[in-house]
Amino acid sequence: MTALAQEAPVTMPEITTPQATKPGSDLDEVLWQAWKAMELPEGLRAEIIEGFIEVSPTGRFAHGQIANRLRRAIDKHLDEGEWAAYQDINVVHNRKVWIPDCFIAPEDPEEHVTDDGIGIKASAVQLIVEVVSPGHDGIERDRERKRRAYAGAGIPVYVLIDDYDGHGTVTVLATPRPDEAVYTDVHRVAYGIDVIIPEGPAKGLVIGEAITGPPRNT
Repeated sequence: MTALAQEAPVTMPEITTPQATKPGSDLDEVLWQAWKAMELPEGLRAEIIEGFIEVSPTGRFAHGQIANRLRRAIDKHLDEGEWAAYQDINVVHNRKVWIPDCFIAPEDPEEHVTDDGIGIKASAVQLIVEVVSPGHDGIERDRERKRRAYAGAGIPVYVLIDDYDGHGTVTVLATPRPDEAVYTDVHRVAYGIDVIIPEGPAKGLVIGEAITGPPRNT
């Protein structure tokens, strides 16, 4: 059984199926159709992560500021080549859908857009960035559930910018093993220490205080 997970007041019926935990279950299709039918109030977004439709608020100013700084840095690094940075677009993988804070995909993505036009296929995405959201659910979603989801989809690089890990950390995860839903190359540094993207279109990009700001006094 699965249900709607939410961080803000939204009315949505619980979605159940007696075959939810059995091989060959049509749960993915049930969730996919329910997600497509949702009409959310302004300021909320919905994703399908590990068998749940998760509704969460859009990011606060500081959250969006970091994501935008990083997108501008990525665009500059890519230098108008065949790759580009994107925000606020659905990334789709086998009836799962995510809305990353930033990601890299082809500059001309037409052949990678889903047939229904809902989003871009995860197979075209080379890097995803999430700025960790506040609250227990937000933190767990970005650190754990999305980490497994992105590794399972074979996303080559996942960057996690985390205000809530000590005084702030940046973790760069690479070399996914989709069959195990894990990343085998993990590099985590504190705010104030530069970290470099190891591979892909953004290889060599430095993430430091210009993007994250100084270490948090928490």
